[in-house]
Amino acid sequence: MIGISLSAQDFLHRAAQELQQLKTDGIQLLADLIYSCYEKRNTVFIIGNGGSGSNASHLCEDLGKGTLRREDFDNDAKKRLRVLSLTDNTPYILAWGNDEGFDRVFSEQLKNLALPGDLLIAISGSGNSANILRAVEWANRHEITTFGCTGFNGGKLINMVKHGFHVPLDDMGLVESIHLTAFHWIIDDLHRRITQ
Repeated sequence: MIGISLSAQDFLHRAAQELQQLKTDGIQLLADLIYSCYEKRNTVFIIGNGGSGSNASHLCEDLGKGTLRREDFDNDAKKRLRVLSLTDNTPYILAWGNDEGFDRVFSEQLKNLALPGDLLIAISGSGNSANILRAVEWANRHEITTFGCTGFNGGKLINMVKHGFHVPLDDMGLVESIHLTAFHWIIDDLHRRITQ
């Protein structure tokens, strides 16, 4: 935790430095993949644990609502992005976790919902969460595009996904914050494209 030895000002300065050093090609690619799902009426699924699970929920909400103009809210003819955070179905997660094991909570939902051509966004700072890896493994076998958002050294996930966006930092808080900052740009980019 970088912040335990830094003042608030120094911490924010460090966060700004890390943001400026990021390679943005993966961020742009994720926006393009989501837009492709929008155009083709495929579904975007998002998964994560802990803070990354919170980011998954936040990204889902922003993609579903933030890509619309207010005047489109009541327009039933306006095509919308199909997006679902699999972190938010609490009873389903608890049932699979309790009865069969926590490593199945995302892959089993995908088995019910996902179709070839869909997109799975897997958010994992460590890149080693068993339930994330199992879901990506299943998605890869079923013609679902997989995209990983990782930190630290990327863990196993960085080599399992078809595409990714990596934050090479050993601080979970900064990794999660940078992921969320990137997601906010993606929302803005998609809002521009979808509302044209």
